[in-house]
Amino acid sequence: MGEYSCIFYENADGKSPVEEFIESLDDQTQDNFILKKQLLQDLGPQLRYPHTDHIEEGVFELRFKGTEGQIRVLFFFFYGKRIIFSHGFVKKTQKTPRKEIEIAKRRRQDFLARHKREG
Repeated sequence: MGEYSCIFYENADGKSPVEEFIESLDDQTQDNFILKKQLLQDLGPQLRYPHTDHIEEGVFELRFKGTEGQIRVLFFFFYGKRIIFSHGFVKKTQKTPRKEIEIAKRRRQDFLARHKREG
């Protein structure tokens, strides 16, 4: 078990769109995610490109390949060495699409608003 703990974002209804996205992927792709997640748990912010990349405003991407293509799981760091996976998608363009970044940023703001007392 790594030094950091990874948590899937849940909306106010307790649904986790990120976890649902991961579960929708091919078994091999899920295995790739588990390996990258373990690296992230072990190294936290020390894990750098090509495994992770900083997008903007505290949002990072976990990068890996799957049978579906290039997979990105966006995340942010939270108090207590926690990593929150906020959004996942199959990347089909050269740059990370703006709408995918906006989803991750909205979920980050929502998470922070609902969990600020834990900090």
